[in-house]
Amino acid sequence: MQRRCARLDHLEVETESSETDSETESVRMRCISCKEEYGSRDAGTCNVCYEEASETEEELKREIEDLKAKVAFLSVWSPAFFSGRPHGSGFTDVVLVAVEDGPDGGPSMPVSAHRNILANRSPVFKAMLENEMEESRSGTIKISDVSYDALQAFVNYLYSAEASLDEQMACELLVLAEKYQVKHLKAYCEKFLVSKLNWDNSIINYAFAHQHNAKLLLEAALSLILDNMDKLRKRQEYSEFVEKHPLLVVEIYEACLAKQENTAAPKDTSAKS
Repeated sequence: MQRRCARLDHLEVETESSETDSETESVRMRCISCKEEYGSRDAGTCNVCYEEASETEEELKREIEDLKAKVAFLSVWSPAFFSGRPHGSGFTDVVLVAVEDGPDGGPSMPVSAHRNILANRSPVFKAMLENEMEESRSGTIKISDVSYDALQAFVNYLYSAEASLDEQMACELLVLAEKYQVKHLKAYCEKFLVSKLNWDNSIINYAFAHQHNAKLLLEAALSLILDNMDKLRKRQEYSEFVEKHPLLVVEIYEACLAKQENTAAPKDTSAKS
């Protein structure tokens, strides 16, 4: 009799447990974000919204880092510079000139600036203006191989850490940033150019990035080249690239071989096992 009662009790417990599980599965929650239903066993939100929230969090972290870098770039000021001296064009003490961008192929209109700002933003300008060099004595800095518009945008960036970019302007500013060691501007231009990359312009951007030591752009362009090698080989631009940059072609083929080896390695391992 006692065994029979114990068995009945066990059956009742199992029945209650199964009923609880079925009730749990039938309970549906509604996501606060998208209003779609999801199972109560999920982590408080539907999977789609959870993934989107994670991506948004990563984007916000990147934006915060960018803002921190911008603040750090702009916060390098000399207190002595502003003691009783307002910021304005009337107080500039140096000019920059695009040597070959004038109307007759001569110097362009001068772009006014402050020595203190140039020296704080660029170690190259700092060396020019703090030592007894021609630029320091004359108050004129001549810059070759640059357009007037790019030079003006370059100087504006040194004051504001902002620039209105298209692909041509980004390339010109990156060249200036590399030449005068303005790292914040170089990174700014690289990010813009990476955002404009596609397989069609990957070859020319790869050569440009290699020439100006733009690592981020170089890696992104190389990745696109490797993924679209068959299409690129058929283009006239690729033939011209091979003639002009044979060493870069070798680097691309080496990267291509390395990628094939890495792809084949797991297959060889599984075959042996």
